[in-house]
Amino acid sequence: MSDRSRWSAYRWHLIRPLPVAAPVNHALDEVLTRRVGAGERHPTLRFWGRIEPEVVIGRFQSVRNEVDEAAARRYGIQIMRRLTGGGAMFVEPPNVITYSLYAPQELVAGMSFVESYAFLDAWAIEALRSLGIDAWYEPINDMTSSGGKIGGAAQARRFGAVLHHATLAYDLNSDRMLEVLRIGKEKLSDKGITSAAKRVGPIRQQTNLPRDVIVERMIETFARWCGGLAEGQVTAAEMEEAGELIRTKYGTREWIYTLP
Repeated sequence: MSDRSRWSAYRWHLIRPLPVAAPVNHALDEVLTRRVGAGERHPTLRFWGRIEPEVVIGRFQSVRNEVDEAAARRYGIQIMRRLTGGGAMFVEPPNVITYSLYAPQELVAGMSFVESYAFLDAWAIEALRSLGIDAWYEPINDMTSSGGKIGGAAQARRFGAVLHHATLAYDLNSDRMLEVLRIGKEKLSDKGITSAAKRVGPIRQQTNLPRDVIVERMIETFARWCGGLAEGQVTAAEMEEAGELIRTKYGTREWIYTLP
């Protein structure tokens, strides 16, 4: 089966950005993954909407190691833990593009994790390249370019489905990022910390196009890859389920501060 025929074997739905509080996006990732795994929802591409900045740590990280909590409090930045692994991210609503894919595990059947990362983000790389950005995938999970790293992806295979999400830097407040994220401050020299920020190559530095135009091109490219993309939305039942998960999991100190 070719890569394109894998995508077109399903009827895909699109959820456009809905600005919500930080915990809602993380709870929805679990809800929608469960729904797709149970056959209660079509495979779905969801673009995140945000109303507040946050630091997101990976499933197997600790807040203490990754975040300067005093700096986060000073700037009103929420600390969240996601369902997937990977590294910590500093995100501000206007400066990032985040999307999640929820798909049956059959979509990546026979692929290693390394292969599936590149496969699941290939359409995004094509979209960026169509906008004149010299982008490529760098294993295991980075989208990069001649101008620097653009973004990274994380994945979980649970509940009978694949959750794959990626965050792209449209712009970057590097000074604040270096205040809030530790980025191995105990191990890096000042020069090393500065170079860590410089390794990021935000999309805005490589094209003058507005963020919304980038998102629309990504949607158009995905629709072409999978042979059509139906407009969808988060249902009231799904949002209610997400609210319960926030109360019992994603919004709790126990989840955010757990020590893996």
